[in-house]
Order: sequence, then C-alpha cells, then structure tokens
Amino acid sequence: MIKLNPKKSLLIVLSLLLITLVLYFPKIYLINNIYYVSKDINKMYSHYISLKEENKFLAQQLEDMKFKNQIEDSLIIYSIEGNYGTKSN
Repeated sequence: MIKLNPKKSLLIVLSLLLITLVLYFPKIYLINNIYYVSKDINKMYSHYISLKEENKFLAQQLEDMKFKNQIEDSLIIYSIEGNYGTKSN
C-alpha cells in the first residue's frame, strides 16, 4: 500500500490535473472554435439574406425604369410621327 504524505498527495493531484488538461484542452479548443465559426457563418448568412433582398428590390426598380423608359420612348416616337404627319398634309 502507498503511504501518502502531503508532498506525494500534491504531486498526484497536480499530475491528475495536468493529465485532465491535456485530455480536455483539444475538446475545449474545438468547441470554442466551432462556436466562433458558427457565429461568423450566421453573420454572413444574415448579410447574404439582406443582400439577396436588396438585389430583388433593385431588380424590380430596374424593371420599372425599363418599362417607364419604353413607355416614354413610344410616346416620344408617337408625338414625333404625329407632328410630321400633320405638317405633310
């Protein structure tokens, strides 16, 4: 049987603490790393969603401008043709 004195007890406790830290440090590191990567992914995903919505909004504005430009062009062409048509008669 081992006789424990304060020095041996302290040595055993410190060695167990060291072994525990060596075994659990990689796990703790990986969990923290996964947490921060997940946090970054969520931040980027929310930014992606907002950019996607902004893209839809801008595409709709572009479509409205194209439609408005097409209408104005047809009205200008119609008025030009109308002016030439009345002068030639």
